[in-house]
Amino acid sequence: MSEGDGAGAKRSDPHAASAHPFSPYVLAPKRPAPVGFPETRGVEPHAELPASTTFAERRAEFLASVLRAPTPSHVSAVFHEVARLEAGGAAHTGVFEAALDYVDARLDCADFVLHGILRLLLHFGDDPRLPRPLVERANRTILGFKYWPDEPGRDSMCTWTENHEILFASAAWIAGRMHPDSVFANTGETGLRKQEVARARILRWLDLRFRTGFSEWLSNVYYDEDLVALLALVDFAGDAEIERRAEVVTDVLLLDLALHSFRGAFSSTHGRSYETSQKWAAEESTTDTCRLLFGTGSFARRENMAAPCLALSRYRLPAVIHAIATDVGRPETVVRQRMGIRLEDLAALGLDPLDAEDMMVLLTLEAYAHPRTIEGFLRLLDRFGWWENDFFSPFARVRKLLERLRRFGLLATVIRFLEADIARNLRTEVNVVTYRTPDAQLSSALDWRPGKGGDQQHIWRASLGPDAVCFTTHPGSRRARSPGYWTGTATLPRVGQIENVLVAIYSIPRRPFFLYPNRNLFTHVWFPRDRFDEVVERGGWYFARRGDGFLALRSRRPAVWSEAQGEDRGRELVAAGRDHVFVCEVGRRASDGSFERFIERIARAELWFGRRSVRYRSPSRGLVEFGWWRPLRHEGRTVPMRGFPRYDTPYGRVEFPAREIAIAHAGHALRLRFDEGLRESSGSMPLDGEPIA
Repeated sequence: MSEGDGAGAKRSDPHAASAHPFSPYVLAPKRPAPVGFPETRGVEPHAELPASTTFAERRAEFLASVLRAPTPSHVSAVFHEVARLEAGGAAHTGVFEAALDYVDARLDCADFVLHGILRLLLHFGDDPRLPRPLVERANRTILGFKYWPDEPGRDSMCTWTENHEILFASAAWIAGRMHPDSVFANTGETGLRKQEVARARILRWLDLRFRTGFSEWLSNVYYDEDLVALLALVDFAGDAEIERRAEVVTDVLLLDLALHSFRGAFSSTHGRSYETSQKWAAEESTTDTCRLLFGTGSFARRENMAAPCLALSRYRLPAVIHAIATDVGRPETVVRQRMGIRLEDLAALGLDPLDAEDMMVLLTLEAYAHPRTIEGFLRLLDRFGWWENDFFSPFARVRKLLERLRRFGLLATVIRFLEADIARNLRTEVNVVTYRTPDAQLSSALDWRPGKGGDQQHIWRASLGPDAVCFTTHPGSRRARSPGYWTGTATLPRVGQIENVLVAIYSIPRRPFFLYPNRNLFTHVWFPRDRFDEVVERGGWYFARRGDGFLALRSRRPAVWSEAQGEDRGRELVAAGRDHVFVCEVGRRASDGSFERFIERIARAELWFGRRSVRYRSPSRGLVEFGWWRPLRHEGRTVPMRGFPRYDTPYGRVEFPAREIAIAHAGHALRLRFDEGLRESSGSMPLDGEPIA
C-alpha cells in the first residue's frame, strides 16, 4: 500500500502535529466535484488529552470535518464520500465512478476501494442522491471482481498480507450475501458458493488474531485497514457466528490502540509503518479513529478509512477500553505484550506450508523466503501465476535459479544462507514493552531478529508529544520505498528496555547482502529540535524537553547534525560506523525534578561503552547492562525479553496463546472468549450520554 494524499500546511504551534505531503495510490475522478464542495483543506486541531465529549458529539464533529474538507485523492476517498452522504452532503459521483474504474482495473489496493463501494451500496443503495446507472454499474463491478488469487486473471494486487487477506475474504462473503443467487462473472460461482469458500478463511483469520495477535503488530497504518474489514463483518455479515467473533477481534484491536497510544498518537513500536507516519502524528492512519473513539488525535483525513466506517457502524466500544484509553493521569503504566507466531511452532498450530490454504495463512507473516516456507511459497507462485505479479519481481528475476535449486534439493539450504537478507519482510513472534507516564512514552520490540535485514518494522521510539519523538534506524536507500532512508531499517538492531531506559545496538554485517548490496555504513536519529521546547547538548548527551516531559539520548560514536536539505535538516543526527550503541532515557518533572536536574544527573552518571555493549547506571533505574551477545541485566539480574504473556498490563493479565481475554478498569470490565463468541461487557459507549450497563 502507498501512503495518502495532499499537501500539508506548516504549523505555527510547535506542539501541534504536522501535516506533510506523501505519495498516494490515487483515484482520478473524470467529473468535477459538485458545486459548493470545499477546494482547500484546513488544519484540523490535534487533541493530546481526552475531551469530555460523548461519542455522539465526536461523531458529529467528524462528519462536520468531512463536510468542510475537499475530497482526498487517495483510494480512501470513497470512504470519505460515503461519510459525506451520511453527513447530508451531495454525492460526488465522479469519485464513485473513479473508484469503480480502480476496482475494475484490479489495481493494488482495489480491495480497500471495493469495501468503500460495498458500504456505499449497503447504506445508500436506495438513496435518491445516487444515480441508478451508478448503482447498477457498482453491482456489475462487485459481480466481476477477483476475490482470491486462485481465481482467473493476471494482476499485481497484493492479496496475501495480514490486512489484505481479511479484506478480500470479508469482501467475498459480503458480496456473496448481497447476490446469493447471482453468477459472479470471473469464476461462474454463485454468491452462496462465494460465502461458503470465504467463511473458513474469515474464521481462521479471526481466530489467529485473537489467540496470538497481529503480525503487523501495533501498526499505525494497517490497523486502519483491519478495522475496515472487521467492521464490515460486524455490520453486514448476516451470520451470528461471524458477526460476534468480528466484534470480539475488533475489541482486541482497539484495546491495543488504547494501551499503546500517547497524547493522541499511536506512538509505539510498529510491525509495519512508513516514513511520514513515523515522523508526524497527523499522517497516522489511526489518528482519526483515536479522535472519534477516545477523544484524542485529530480528524486529519489522510489515509484513514476506519473512522467513516465507525461513524456508520452499529459497533459500540466497550466502556472499559474507553476508560483505559483515557487513563492518562496514571504516574506509570507498563504494558508487556506478545504477538505473532514462531515458524518453529507450525506443527503445533496445525499449519503445513505445503498446503495452499495454510501457506496463505503464513503469508500474513510475509513468510516468503524462509527455509521452512520457501517450497510452499514457490508452489503458490506457480499455482496463482504470481511470477508475473510486480510485487514478486525479485523472485521472477531468479526464477531459473530457484527452480534448479528446487530440482536438486538445495533450495532450503541456500535460502538458509541468504535468510538474513531475503526474509527481511518476515514478521515472526514479537515481545513488546511500552512504558508511559503523563509526559513521556518509550516503546520497543525486544531482541527482535537482531542483525537481520529489515523492511517496514519500526523497532523503538520515545515520545514527549505527537511530533516530539525520537528513534533510530540503519537507513536504506533514499531511492527505495522500504527499507528506505527512514521507513523501516536496513539492518535490525538488538533492543533492550527497562521501563524508561532503552538500549539499541546496531551491528551492520560485513557480508554483502543479496537484495541490498549497497549499505549505508552509518546509523541515524530522528530528533526534530523544532518540536521540543528545549534541546541541550552536554557531555555527549542530547537532551530534550517538551512541557514536563524529558528525554536523554547518548550515542557511542559521535553524532552530528545533518545539513541535508529538506525536512530532515536540523532534525537528523548521523553517527558513522558499522557497530553502534544508543542509550535513551525518558523522565518527567514530577519524578525527576527540574529539567536541569535531569540533565545534570544523567550527564554525571556512570556510563561505559564497549564495541557492541554498554554499562549504564541510570539515576532513575540503577544499573543497566546489555550487549549484542550479552543478556539484558538490571541491578545484576537477567531480565527476560521473550516469552511474554499475551497481555501483561495494569488492567489485566492474559496468557499466551489467549483463550480468554479479561480486563477491568474504573468500574468497567470486559470478558472475551473467541470459541464461544462470548463478549461480556459492563457497558459500552452509546451514541450519547454515559456508558450503559
